Amino acid sequence: MNETERILQLRRELHEHNHRYYVENQPTITDQEFDLLMHELQDLEARHPEMADANSPTQRVGSDLNQEFRQVAHKYPMLSLSNTYSEQDVAAWYESVQKGLEGEPFEICCEMKYDGLSISLTYVDGRLTQAVTRGDGVYGDDVTANVKTIRSIPLIVTPHQLPRGGELEASPQGGLERVPSFFEIRGEILMPWKSFERLNAEREAAEEPLFANPRNAASGTLKSQKSEVVAGRGLDAYLYYLLGDDIPCDGHYENLMAAKSWGFKISEGMRKVNTLQEIYDFINYWDRERKNLPVATDGIVLKVNSQRQQRHLGFTAKSPRWAIAYKFKAERACTRLNEVTYQVGRTGAVTPVANMEPVQLAGTTVKRATLNNEDFIKSFDLHIGDYVYVEKGGEIIPKIVGVDIDQRPIIAQPVQFITRCPECGTPLVRYEGEAVHYCPNDSGCPPQIKGRIEHFISRRAMNIMSLGPETVDEYWSRGLVHNVADLYDLTVAQITGGNKNRRLSAENVVKGIEASKQVPFERVVFALGIRFVGETSGKLLARHFKNIDALMNASLEDLMEVEGIGEVMAKSIVTYFHNAENLSIVERLRGYGLQMSLSEEQMQGTTDKLSGKSIVISGVFQHHSRDEYKALIEQHGGKNVGSISGKTSFILAGENMGPSKLQKAEKLGVPIVSEDEFLQMIE
Repeated sequence: MNETERILQLRRELHEHNHRYYVENQPTITDQEFDLLMHELQDLEARHPEMADANSPTQRVGSDLNQEFRQVAHKYPMLSLSNTYSEQDVAAWYESVQKGLEGEPFEICCEMKYDGLSISLTYVDGRLTQAVTRGDGVYGDDVTANVKTIRSIPLIVTPHQLPRGGELEASPQGGLERVPSFFEIRGEILMPWKSFERLNAEREAAEEPLFANPRNAASGTLKSQKSEVVAGRGLDAYLYYLLGDDIPCDGHYENLMAAKSWGFKISEGMRKVNTLQEIYDFINYWDRERKNLPVATDGIVLKVNSQRQQRHLGFTAKSPRWAIAYKFKAERACTRLNEVTYQVGRTGAVTPVANMEPVQLAGTTVKRATLNNEDFIKSFDLHIGDYVYVEKGGEIIPKIVGVDIDQRPIIAQPVQFITRCPECGTPLVRYEGEAVHYCPNDSGCPPQIKGRIEHFISRRAMNIMSLGPETVDEYWSRGLVHNVADLYDLTVAQITGGNKNRRLSAENVVKGIEASKQVPFERVVFALGIRFVGETSGKLLARHFKNIDALMNASLEDLMEVEGIGEVMAKSIVTYFHNAENLSIVERLRGYGLQMSLSEEQMQGTTDKLSGKSIVISGVFQHHSRDEYKALIEQHGGKNVGSISGKTSFILAGENMGPSKLQKAEKLGVPIVSEDEFLQMIE
């Protein structure tokens, strides 16, 4: 076998192993064996560039190149379903179907309603050619490159049971072996609970905002500008609707069984029924069992099975008459509150945490819930020993929503919010207008110091990716670092501590720290960890004051003149730069060579032409990328915002601007500015 034939063989084998692992959950080789085959294919493809194939298994790793999502029209509009929350509403819908079909017998296909991001996949001659999000139902974002990294989605479709004698035969699952030359299949992109919890644990360690639920995480991941990020987050997909002019069957259920035989991941929970009682039985069963599923669900979808009958029933203006979604009520459990503990973040914010008897809720075991602040605790009159109602309702972060007063023990004591920091003992403070208590000992409180170092090295700040929270904790405990400036004194010998096996990683750490000296000034301002100063306000401050000396010497009034900087943040900045230890750290960082002013290039191009303007970007552009336009807006004093409101100054619109955004802009009277008009505006 020559190398070209080996490439084709490896591709077939790896596609099959991907299917067995990610769809059937029945791998036949070890991860190590899979990796060896993948590496062999990567080496062979590198030697044979003429064999390049966008649907090769090697393309699932994703690229770190930025993408620009273009909007494309759906061949078939993706309408939303009408929602119902009661069995009475289900009965009313069932009766309307009976009436619409004039007494003709019909079957209902019952399916799980997965809580993810709707996707439309197009296949031509058995190959994935396009993946488009639902968008507004008429237009969606082309996310093909990102979707190709999801291993449960086949890149190439072939029957898993070949027909005998050249004739079409039904598979054991009821599907047909013939694959249409063109078809569209729709489904849901999901982030399994296991992947979601791992991702949030990583974000919590990096003090990045947590995703509220798997749906938000899946959506944010799929819209990432780097498919490399998508590839690493463990997304999954379930498919639930087959469309096309040449699909195998009239029956919706039968078509999905055919798609399953072609390699698509179809829910095992589907069922065809003939009566209203069978629908109720299906709903009640999954309302209990859904907590055992590996992914989030929020209801049941009911569809008339026959596509001929679907066409007869037709559509309303917003949704099909032949389908409806039954939404589950938010999951709630009752458990005992054992203790309230307190966490201190890098900004000194003290967060109370409820520690409870473990209880199963929405796919995970819950034993802790945030209590937000003192006011939240008082609103429930919480006592230790109370039986509390805990709810997720689609949110992964559990919340207490009530107390069963009748079960309160006679000796139960009310929860008293602490008055001193649980880490360093300093009296807590509560700033005017704030609901949160803070530990003011920012220079001596261990979790604050370590938290600020972790914030300093994070990707959006100094981007020292060779370091992580565990490493920071180790360096702290060994006495190597006590503040962010100490990082720049680290040597390979100090890090290794005489352990030769750690030399390579130590060298990478030192190189990463050295490279951070080129990080722009605006990110240095953010990296300092000044309380209340976020990424956006760091940019505003850097571009207004131009250098660290002007920022350090700014008065409260000077700071409040900056658009977007309020009194609380301004006071925090003044306090920070009046602290002798903070000033010492800043001077040390300056001495190590960090960027303490805007670059000459930034200085030359900075204007206030867009000062005070909030701008939304939409569409596809010819002259610059979206990121470049965002940078231009900030460079000229403007503010990028993600959604249209009455406060939006104008929309910078490229081609294929979404119809829903256009409609909202017209309704609110927000001006539309073309690409050329915008460039003239900033000259």
